[in-house]
Amino acid sequence: MAGYLPICKEDLEKQNIDQLDFVYVIGDAYVDHPSFGPAIISRVLESHGYTVGIISQPDWKDQDSISILGKPRLAFIISGGNMDSMVNHYYVSKKHRSTDAYTPGGEVGKRPDHATVVYGNLIRKTYKDIPIVIGGIEASLRRMAHYDYWSDSFKRSILLDSGANMISYGMGEKSIVEIADALNSGLNVSDITFVKGTVYKTKDENLFYDEIRLPSYDQMKEDKRYYAESFKIQYDNTDPFTGKVLVEEYPNGVFVVQNPPQPPLSTQEMDDVYALPYMRNYHPSYEEKGGVPAISEIKFSLISNRGCFGGCNFCALTFHQGRTIQVRSHESIIDEAKKIIDLPEFKGYIHDVGGPTANFRHPSCEKQLKYGVCKNKQCLFPKPCKNLYVDHSDYLALLRKLRELPKVKKVFVRSGIRFDYLLADSDDTFFKELVEHHISGQLKVAPEHIADPVLMRMGKPENSVYERFIHRYKKLNEQMGKNQFVVPYLMSSHPGSTMKEAVALAEYLRDIGYMPEQVQDFYPTPSTMSTVMYYTGIDPRDMKPVYVVKNPHEKAMQRALIQYRNPANYDLVYEALVKAGREDLIGFDKKCLIRPRHNASYNSKKGKQYAHAPKSNGNGKYVRNNNEHNKGNGASGGKKKKKTIRNVHKKKKN
Repeated sequence: MAGYLPICKEDLEKQNIDQLDFVYVIGDAYVDHPSFGPAIISRVLESHGYTVGIISQPDWKDQDSISILGKPRLAFIISGGNMDSMVNHYYVSKKHRSTDAYTPGGEVGKRPDHATVVYGNLIRKTYKDIPIVIGGIEASLRRMAHYDYWSDSFKRSILLDSGANMISYGMGEKSIVEIADALNSGLNVSDITFVKGTVYKTKDENLFYDEIRLPSYDQMKEDKRYYAESFKIQYDNTDPFTGKVLVEEYPNGVFVVQNPPQPPLSTQEMDDVYALPYMRNYHPSYEEKGGVPAISEIKFSLISNRGCFGGCNFCALTFHQGRTIQVRSHESIIDEAKKIIDLPEFKGYIHDVGGPTANFRHPSCEKQLKYGVCKNKQCLFPKPCKNLYVDHSDYLALLRKLRELPKVKKVFVRSGIRFDYLLADSDDTFFKELVEHHISGQLKVAPEHIADPVLMRMGKPENSVYERFIHRYKKLNEQMGKNQFVVPYLMSSHPGSTMKEAVALAEYLRDIGYMPEQVQDFYPTPSTMSTVMYYTGIDPRDMKPVYVVKNPHEKAMQRALIQYRNPANYDLVYEALVKAGREDLIGFDKKCLIRPRHNASYNSKKGKQYAHAPKSNGNGKYVRNNNEHNKGNGASGGKKKKKTIRNVHKKKKN
């Protein structure tokens, strides 16, 4: 069926639809593009003969907003949006974000907190017995009991709080069709307990077998250690080949039952999904508000894969897309590229070709598709597995084909590049062509930290691996006569990061002459290993205690150290260095991070100062006495040349 999916009664009349099979309630604006989950699920259902209508961002304060398309024949489907609604609304500081890229005009406040729960209860007030299926990132990552950072509380499965009947977790194409077919055959939603990739609730213990019993909700709420144990079991059962049925008990004899994940899509199935008749844009009704900002990020980009065997502990991909790589064929991607090229706004640049990790184009080893991923081993951490299959030739061939398309000037790779996997490849051809053809002046990579104790908690490789990557990258640029740079993504306050490691990161940035313009504080989002560490103080992998920064002031100090040159951070950096016992970094030596305070008696031999209260000049910059000029390495004020991106990973000249 051509055109946008119906969003109002007038659309139903135009398309001669008396009653929709499904009404899809979403927290985002309606964007009919395969980078948006609701668009994929809707088009997949449509391709199987079902009709779907969209209610986008309903007014949750108005009960009638949920019935504008009438009662669906089979079920309501709910997605909170492409992001968890709480992440969409709040910074890690819990302050409100000022814009929403998934709402027309970037307007904020168009969806509620915990959108999936609110929408579910809104539907249940109007339609008492209608089946409700929830999915998307918010439901998927909250499918079992979980820690909620924003309320600092331990919450039940979202299935119970939303009033829904089922969760379709993960990417959901296969499970949603099975659910639809079962409902269409006349099965009661309470009897649909057999679909992989779903979670259901029951009081009947006879409905599940060969299960793993997780600690009960009451046990986990009472003792955090039980939650750490439960999460490790869940993590070990995210593989579609080896995953078991998981059962979580709640009061009053209620069980939340998670079936194993849906099987990964074959290449043909992936191609079929991306060949569906998407309009590839936001609904035209949003035009008067300036459109939907999020489209600009993906309009000229291509998705080539799903899944990630990188296994970073702060990332939820293992729980949502899984560790099995799924890819589209070259032909499918090139066909989509031609559609992009034909757009009138296309300027010759394909912005990205990738996915969660751009340079993953096949399973990590030959055993994976038969036996599943290893439960107690990671493919790349702490070292690349001896069975790891490292080969960039398929990805390189794809990029070469895209470069040769008419009207294409440049094909960029802006998805994450896994640099340890890149280094594990004995053939440098891809690395060379990446540097020569696919970088737009700067390559963004994610070492996240440089202190090995923190990297270990993150599930990232040792810093020496990143250093080898940087050395090789710089050498290739020199050989090609290019002046391209690396921008490292860095994270403060991750579990395991004490003030000692935070200072070490600041010293590293000093040595490479770089101050990031933006720093990401660790954000405890649902269903990540790192979030469990944050909440429990335990690393679920070994059940050992881990240092966790929770105090907002200490978090601010760790963050300030990464941007120690910013005059506004002086007090925090000073306090952090004293707390860490690193007063040797306060002084006038080139290795020092900041200058002494105003009116300080400074002992240069001992590297210590005896300071009075600092005095500000009124603009956040602190001025020293003794007629000394404010220049050098310190963040104590004065005019100094701003560090630009060209300083990244270039040693300062003495």
